[in-house]
Amino acid sequence: MKKFLTAILFAPLLAFAAGTELHLDRAPDKANDMAALQHGAKIFVNYCLNCHSASYMRYNRLKDIGLSDAQVKDNLLFTAEKVGEPMKIAMQRADAKVWFGAAPPDLTVIARARASEFGSGADWLYTYLRGFYRDENRPTGWNNVVFENVGMPHALWELQGDQIMGADHKLKLVKAGKLKPQEFDAAVGDLVAYLKYMGEPMAEFRKQLGVIVLVFLAVIFVFAYALKREYWKDIH
Repeated sequence: MKKFLTAILFAPLLAFAAGTELHLDRAPDKANDMAALQHGAKIFVNYCLNCHSASYMRYNRLKDIGLSDAQVKDNLLFTAEKVGEPMKIAMQRADAKVWFGAAPPDLTVIARARASEFGSGADWLYTYLRGFYRDENRPTGWNNVVFENVGMPHALWELQGDQIMGADHKLKLVKAGKLKPQEFDAAVGDLVAYLKYMGEPMAEFRKQLGVIVLVFLAVIFVFAYALKREYWKDIH
């Protein structure tokens, strides 16, 4: 009986130890880089918004990253008529499931949803978007080092080019894309930065407000402590 209970208690630990560790590349921090966020928004609208929606994000929130309503309307408004509308797509989920095997997920909070013990959601996305390689056994012709047997084709293949999985289990670029490897990594970093921003547009303001609140509490503590000593000086 004791052996049985011990096996039950330690089974989750053994299962975790037996699991394959996922190596994620660290995504560059571009949270305060307006040019990078704007470029990321451009990539998202041109390459991601065809299949993936961001239905909890409105176009007019792009003013947070320095874009005017006129700039959004002239350059990024392809799936809606007004800048106040959410980033939705025309493709129906039923059709997407037939074409891809599963409906592409909404990407509004994908950078938060993909966080794990292996790294942040931004790290996962940064590694995933750079980890596609040719696989003739897959229906789309693509596979991924992070998401094995993924149903999504490589949407950025024109920019990156073609990679294959070598015998040493490392990716090798066999056909160059429009961008050099360093340029492609930078572009993916911009896209990931935008996806991270989209998951919590007020994140940077929240952090700044948190610092202000902590400073305020520290100042109040000094005055409160001085007042406490004044009140209790005759007793102590």
